Amino acid sequence: MNRLIGAASALFACSSTLLAQQGVRETELGSERAVTRHLQNGEESKLPLSELVELGKRLFLANWTDQDGAGRPLTTGIGENLVDTSKPLIGARGMNRISGPDANSCAGCHNSPRGVPGGAGDFASIVFQMAQRFDFVTFDRSDLVRRRGSLDEAGRPATLQTVGNARATPDLFGAGYLEMLARQITADLQRTRDSVLPGQSKPLSSTGIVFGTLSRSSDGAWITRRVEGLPPQSLVTRGSQKPTLVVRPWQASGTAVSLRELTNTALNQHFGVQSSERFGVGTDPDGDGIENEVTRGDVTALTVFVATLPVPGRVTPMRPEERHAIADGEQTFSRIGCATCHIPSLRLKLAGGGYIEPGPYNSSGNLRGAARTRPLTIDLADPALPQPRLTVSAGRDVVAVPAFTDFKLHDITDPNDREAAEPLDINQPPSSPRFLHGNRRFLTRRLWSTGSAPTHFHHGLFITIREAVLAHSGEALQERRAFEGLNEREQASLIAFLESMQVVTPPN
Repeated sequence: MNRLIGAASALFACSSTLLAQQGVRETELGSERAVTRHLQNGEESKLPLSELVELGKRLFLANWTDQDGAGRPLTTGIGENLVDTSKPLIGARGMNRISGPDANSCAGCHNSPRGVPGGAGDFASIVFQMAQRFDFVTFDRSDLVRRRGSLDEAGRPATLQTVGNARATPDLFGAGYLEMLARQITADLQRTRDSVLPGQSKPLSSTGIVFGTLSRSSDGAWITRRVEGLPPQSLVTRGSQKPTLVVRPWQASGTAVSLRELTNTALNQHFGVQSSERFGVGTDPDGDGIENEVTRGDVTALTVFVATLPVPGRVTPMRPEERHAIADGEQTFSRIGCATCHIPSLRLKLAGGGYIEPGPYNSSGNLRGAARTRPLTIDLADPALPQPRLTVSAGRDVVAVPAFTDFKLHDITDPNDREAAEPLDINQPPSSPRFLHGNRRFLTRRLWSTGSAPTHFHHGLFITIREAVLAHSGEALQERRAFEGLNEREQASLIAFLESMQVVTPPN
């Protein structure tokens, strides 16, 4: 294994070693590095916000190369050693559209509308979530080694439909407000949790959202079976261990706690770039010859760039009849029950100024709170940040976030349609039997940018909003039938209302 690491390291370090031997600076002729400035740890807290955001944007736009550390010759996208280390991911095996690395730029997928960094992606940018646990997906039925190229953990031949969960690239607009809402809701749920005594039950709610009921038995054990809308990671209890009740607002199945966690994971899965924050300082876990590929400061800059992206808005047509139709459609949206889950607006208390990075609920492998550095506090209403932004109520430090979501997981799939379920439950450990049992629960889609989305639903297989509406079933069956019962004009007005919620880019 060490010899393989050495061989791969030598191969990938060759060009940068030659440059160093010749005394050539990285910005001079011949350098093919995309990132020529990395933040030193701690530097992120000393920079002006505008400079930190600009550095984050450069990282988001960067086309990572092997000289930056892109590629992971000896590891999978979930950070484990390859099953077969005799076949490193180098040369023509260095990229794989299904199992990754599958991209070389954040903006390569997050680029709609009109090439706006941070946007959604069309069908061509769909990823296969957790197919990255394979070495190099080939679907070669003669390959009998599990998780190498064709067979899954159970020894079953993988197919394009079962190798991973097909997921559309979501947009990230308004992300800072969304994450702070999730943290606020989590804090509220935990306060209620901490007030529950043995033998008691209490309803869980925050910001008008009901999350079911939390109970304790007479001996103090926690009972979570009546808690609703949270992923299993947030409900784990062992003995007297409290369930965390953490709201996870990122990824379609509510898997990631924070933008920071999303960033650390995506860098490795999609580009093969390992952050020192997660993989250790001065280490080369993937054997490509490059250490500290992304610093803690870099991750902060990337996260802050995403957190300060502008919010979506409303596009108002010039013709009065169209404006009236949109207004009618918004009323119909609420009347038929869509607003039950797609809550039009949630109140966010911006205590302390706004967005705080890093967050307090990050999982292992991600910087948390003030453990090693003083948290950054960013005023999301700062007019110097990209526009448009949300308006804070005068003297109240409260902002209404019109995201049209409830931050809960719901099953809106047809129970009789096997194709409606995802093949993997990525909220379970990959080594567990439940991982292969599939998933039917998804976060309520945020609709405040739905008119700009190139595709719809978690898998991005629906091109029109109407298709997505008609695909609702399960917990949303009643609302779908109500939509089907509308007359033609009422349906058209509701669609027009949804189309009016778009990413609004400032004029050049």
